[in-house]
Amino acid sequence: MSIKVRYLSKDEIELEAELLLAQYAETIGGPVKLPVPVDEITKYHLALQLEFADLHDVLDVPRQRNTPDILGAIWVDKEVILIDEMLDPNGYPSMAGRYRFSVAHEIGHWCLHRDYVSKDTRQAALFDAPSEPTVICRSGLTREPIEWQADKYASCLLMPRLKVREMWQERFNSKRPLLLSSLKPNVDVMMRAHNLMCGQGKSEVAAVNDALFEEVSKPIARRFGVSPSAMRIRLEELGLLLREAPKQSALTDSF
Repeated sequence: MSIKVRYLSKDEIELEAELLLAQYAETIGGPVKLPVPVDEITKYHLALQLEFADLHDVLDVPRQRNTPDILGAIWVDKEVILIDEMLDPNGYPSMAGRYRFSVAHEIGHWCLHRDYVSKDTRQAALFDAPSEPTVICRSGLTREPIEWQADKYASCLLMPRLKVREMWQERFNSKRPLLLSSLKPNVDVMMRAHNLMCGQGKSEVAAVNDALFEEVSKPIARRFGVSPSAMRIRLEELGLLLREAPKQSALTDSF
């Protein structure tokens, strides 16, 4: 089901994610602890059904190379979120970060996009008859606006900017960003770069640069329960990891 959504800026999406976290904090009567409990937010705060399923079987889509192409799906009218069973961290611990991001992504669809969907009470029960999900979330590089918005929401929800900045200062005893030129590759970085070149087709320079930043991101990523690549992207968005030194004019304008 293709849904056209209105434009939302990054700041607007960030504020929506922060609003949900604030509402959840009020519900539990205290601060939200890390890693952000997306399961509890989904099931107990938003009162949505969250389950695992073989989504390729449910949606009658062949699975490619025994890996999930469909990561999650949401049925807004039925208030149901299904995550592909191959992301279940109980059976596949290495998929924990991908699982958490997928759940947060579906929360993004619920919070940002459910008003675009008119509920149809005439639809059959989920497993009784074919029922089109509101959104099917696939892996892949092509991102429609609705998917980009949900991705951005997931990033903001799992890695709240204030908590990320606090963790950065705690780790480096400074609010200052790190420059790419100040980092040197080691064996782990070069192995990661090789995987990025083989798995994602990146150039050697791009792969080494990403791997350098992901090495810095690893300890912070573990605290937030996300992948180093997700944290690397978030740290770059927040200006804490810089590929180039800011121009002097930009520094002058900031004062």
